[in-house]
Amino acid sequence: MDELTYAIGDVHGCAGALESLLGRIAAHGAGRRRRLVFLGDYIDKGPESARVVAAVRALQEADPVSVTCLMGNREAALLRAAHDPHGAAAWLATGGDRTLASYGVARIADLPAAELAWIAGLKTVHEDTLRYYVHAGFRPGRRGIDPSVEARLWIREPFLSVDYDFGKHVVHGHTPCYAGRPDCHPFRTNLDTAPLRTGRLTAAVLDRTAPAPVAFLQSQGG
Repeated sequence: MDELTYAIGDVHGCAGALESLLGRIAAHGAGRRRRLVFLGDYIDKGPESARVVAAVRALQEADPVSVTCLMGNREAALLRAAHDPHGAAAWLATGGDRTLASYGVARIADLPAAELAWIAGLKTVHEDTLRYYVHAGFRPGRRGIDPSVEARLWIREPFLSVDYDFGKHVVHGHTPCYAGRPDCHPFRTNLDTAPLRTGRLTAAVLDRTAPAPVAFLQSQGG
């Protein structure tokens, strides 16, 4: 049978939701080849960033061909904070303090070096035959992958308000959908369903029959 790809939205330290969703993916894809694409923002805001990073990193290291982990703006903010005192203040004020607490440390310098190195090595974009996967999006007006790493990590407008065909369907997160449902458009799908607020972590089910998702899975209770 053809393989399935599961793209997973922003986790934000919600380890229980991640474990629930991974269980649903395993049941849904039983007997089929599976690929996982994580869209970034594993950390901050939620209480268990350390547990989330450990789980996602273990999946990728066990099967780097089938598991792709992208960087989100929260990972980029952490890396910036590690080298810039001004960046550190901004990161801590927007949820980074909960990431430090999850590791049981008070300073960024005390975070595990191996995990910081893993985060620094994350890609900012991935593609397959039918889709681009990116944390935030691309700038409209240019088909193909946006060369701007800043846009891939941080953009909202005009990406969200312009129905632009980038040549492949764009699967992204970054902008929270507080209704707890993915936001679907002709040329893009947003999978950030704000699990800390809604309790719903979302995965898109993707196959080779169409660029857009053929189904969605959510963590238990979603």
